[in-house]
Amino acid sequence: MKRPLIEACVDSYASAMAASRAGADRLELCAHLVIGGTTPSPALFRQVARDIPVKINVLIRPRFGDFLYSEAEMEQMCEEIQTFRDLGANGVVIGALTPDGDLDMEKMRRLMDCAGTMDVTLHRAFDMTRDPMRTLEDAIQLGCKTILTSGQQKDALTGVELLRELYDRANGRIDIMAGCGVKKWNIQEIHDRAGLVVFHTTGRKDALDSGMRYRKEGVSMGLPSLSEYELWLTDEAEFRACAETVHALGTPGAQA
Repeated sequence: MKRPLIEACVDSYASAMAASRAGADRLELCAHLVIGGTTPSPALFRQVARDIPVKINVLIRPRFGDFLYSEAEMEQMCEEIQTFRDLGANGVVIGALTPDGDLDMEKMRRLMDCAGTMDVTLHRAFDMTRDPMRTLEDAIQLGCKTILTSGQQKDALTGVELLRELYDRANGRIDIMAGCGVKKWNIQEIHDRAGLVVFHTTGRKDALDSGMRYRKEGVSMGLPSLSEYELWLTDEAEFRACAETVHALGTPGAQA
């Protein structure tokens, strides 16, 4: 059995530090996870890489929204990949789709060429494709190392049947990494039902209250549905519980 691995999805230095202390095997470094994640700044990458001895994969996503990218956005993403490659990132997390919901092979090849020898994860653009088995084969053909997926459902536990199909079809040719809604209480069930040993989680628990004493009412700096005075960070104890569960998979005494 493949060695179990847990990847922490983080968008701040504080979250990266908490996940590292709690046993993360790898980080996916992002910005703005509250809107699904975008490309982080090189400054954040340098700060995290300086202080944390864990492999870092970097999300390359220029904006919130769909994965249908313009030529200008492709140029931006290629330059960002090259920047993080030069900074020493272990890998990048990418995805581009056609208008009809297939993996855009031409654009993906361009991004893969920019990545060179870096590890490449196909992100949850996979979950927005119309034919998951075709997309699986396309990702393998491209040379992706990992697919991050919830099984094309709202969370990984709900999508566990497709996760099982993907795991069986992949047959070791690519890692299937369960993500979205992965918690300490459902990791074992996802493993038991789908066979997966690679997991992705933020390790978040509850929002932290802002330290601001003065709070301007009726003014929003972003989406009005999101509070300006809540901070979402990786909870060290929550992530440690997830990591311990993942690392115990397949060991003597663990459930089959």
